[in-house]
Amino acid sequence: MDIKVPHCPIDNPEETLLKFPCKFPVKAMGRFEKGFEALVTKIILTHAEMYAGEQVTTNSSGSGKFISITVVIEALSKPQLDRIYQDLTDCEQVLMAL
Repeated sequence: MDIKVPHCPIDNPEETLLKFPCKFPVKAMGRFEKGFEALVTKIILTHAEMYAGEQVTTNSSGSGKFISITVVIEALSKPQLDRIYQDLTDCEQVLMAL
């Protein structure tokens, strides 16, 4: 008996459920330190342009020790997003990237 497994995008890392180009929010979190927003924004904008009409947004934690930065970009491809997330996770100041 042959069992057919449904196709899953994870089987092929180049596949994605996203349709490019698209509006895509990139979020990074780190300690609330001077220059963190500029650092994250620079990393992201090295690979992509901001989505027209969007601004960089920030949210600080309740304790004020951490901050999240969200940059909405025009994503052109999965490899582009992969490069953004790789650079963010390689950065010591970035604790998490979503």
